[in-house]
Amino acid sequence: MSQIFDQLKRQSTAQVRAEIRACAYGGHTAGLGKNNLQANLAILPAAHALDFMRFCQRNPKPCPLVGVSDTGNPLMHTLGRDIDIRTDIPAYYVYRDGVLDETRADITDLWQDDFVAFALGCSFTFEHALEQAGITLWHIANNTTVPMYASGIQTVPAGPFGGASVVSMRAIPDDRIDEVIAICKNFPMAHGAPVHVGDPAAIGIADITTPDWGDPAPVPPGTTPMFWACGVTPQVAITQAKPAICITHKPGHMLITDVADTAETTILQP
Repeated sequence: MSQIFDQLKRQSTAQVRAEIRACAYGGHTAGLGKNNLQANLAILPAAHALDFMRFCQRNPKPCPLVGVSDTGNPLMHTLGRDIDIRTDIPAYYVYRDGVLDETRADITDLWQDDFVAFALGCSFTFEHALEQAGITLWHIANNTTVPMYASGIQTVPAGPFGGASVVSMRAIPDDRIDEVIAICKNFPMAHGAPVHVGDPAAIGIADITTPDWGDPAPVPPGTTPMFWACGVTPQVAITQAKPAICITHKPGHMLITDVADTAETTILQP
């Protein structure tokens, strides 16, 4: 998998998506499809779609909406000319009655005529900007998934959706904290500036060495843990809402779109 990942880092977004669609690559997407927006995913029956959209609107830091499909249509035309939400993510989580039931590489046979797909902005966008500024991110350099934690920060509920906000962590050199905050503020559709800097216990994280999702990452001397709102937050909300079925991305395994990941990102026209 590591060799394939290194090859994909040099390929275009279209080539990367083709490998994912063919189930030839099922790993994380950090560092892939550079210069293009990556997105988290939530797919719900239409009966839950309006409440979920309200949830995203009330919680824009963890759930910045960048695309919504037409009901029953798996093609996300506003995010790319050839994006099929059933095949173009490396790994999917399938929840039934709010419980994670299985992981899949393709959900074509699960697709329903009443499904609505939501794409949410992803931190990989600002990570690209940080790398361009010369800031090394440990999880990308070491081919792992960023650590993520269920925090004590509560979301604003909407209908049955609510619960804790998930945060992702990156250890940043102490002398570059202000610079990182300034860069990330430019990307409100990719979670924007961090929600917390410093002591993880202050936001309800008891042990930073054991993330709830992703892989552990060190916090070396001379660095400070910084925490960003995270698009895995809807997965916590789903466990509370308990829809009969819901499909999300596996954390770290994103949809790579054709939309440029600039601060002034615009959505493609059909």
